[in-house]
Amino acid sequence: MPTAQPPLTGVRVIELAGLAPGPFASLILADYGASILRIDRPHPQAHTSSPPPPTTDLLTRRKSSIALNLKSPSALALLETLLTKADVLIDPFRPGVLESLSLAPNALLVANPRLIIARLTGFRRDGPYAQMAGHDVNYLAVSGILSQLGRRDAPPYAPANVLADFAGGGLICAFGILAALISRGQRGRGQIVEANMVDGSAYLGTFMRYALKTPSWDQPRGSNLLDGGCPFYEVYECKGGGYMAVGALEPQFFQELVKGLSVDDQKLAENRNERATWPAMREVFRKRFLLKTRQEWEKVFEGKDACCTPVLGQPELEQQGYEQRAAVGLTGSPGLEIPESEAWKSEGLAPGEGGEEVLETWMGWKMGRDYGVDGGGLVKIEKAQL
Repeated sequence: MPTAQPPLTGVRVIELAGLAPGPFASLILADYGASILRIDRPHPQAHTSSPPPPTTDLLTRRKSSIALNLKSPSALALLETLLTKADVLIDPFRPGVLESLSLAPNALLVANPRLIIARLTGFRRDGPYAQMAGHDVNYLAVSGILSQLGRRDAPPYAPANVLADFAGGGLICAFGILAALISRGQRGRGQIVEANMVDGSAYLGTFMRYALKTPSWDQPRGSNLLDGGCPFYEVYECKGGGYMAVGALEPQFFQELVKGLSVDDQKLAENRNERATWPAMREVFRKRFLLKTRQEWEKVFEGKDACCTPVLGQPELEQQGYEQRAAVGLTGSPGLEIPESEAWKSEGLAPGEGGEEVLETWMGWKMGRDYGVDGGGLVKIEKAQL
């Protein structure tokens, strides 16, 4: 049974609103107990009785928001004061933007030596791409990873934006923040965490890069063991649509696979690691899977160590009541459960939503006494000097 609160309870995180990677980093922290305050751009309806609609950010679970015009000295003063009491600042901007807002990291660390400033960029902060715009596919491209993804005799293929944006970006950034929190517990000081999606993606691809020097991945893209070249590590279409995923790499699993497929060919097993046999083997498997529906193949391989599973769609999982869970289970201080209402869709977050409550909890501030609204965003009320 759990014996403690979530491990990041009490950690205060300020997230400067940005695209998917930064919000994903803070979502991870929120799911493990951190308090997240997103800083949004001003909106005429923010902090009013008629709040604006949610922004396009979908990764807002357990977060709150305030709207600030960071070009306003009074709004900037409010944020600077908040940062003296915060634990983490997530900066999703391109190099130089934070400094242009008079929020230079070194100055922020002087004001709050315990602050952790996580700076997440797409490209490296140095090198030929540092000042260029880009997206997931661009970061994958210059990391070397994209060159290894895709079918033979076809262009490299990016798997949506999951690798660079979320794995190499948001997840790696969250790891950096956690490492800095541990270091702060030992040293008593915060620091700057520099993450970028090129290095994060390249790090995720360490095995793939090393494997290029081995027989498992020394052939052109789409011709190797794990990149679509191997017929027993592949996805096959079934009768009537639907797909089955095959990953029968080990001999004992391969035997279960061919047994389930009713393929009676001893040479198939004996020569399975010879690339010259792969085209014919793929054709045998392709024809076999087309003989039954996906549901029928599920029954054939149910409980069998054939490494053969159905490809389930998200709507299908939702209809089945599949339980979405936090990424990692902790027995003593678990993360927070994903609410059923947010398992399959985001409720979104409007500029200003929930933020005033956070200001009171963190700082003891109240509207009209410590801050007010000007031009769709909050501003700090300076106390008169006696």
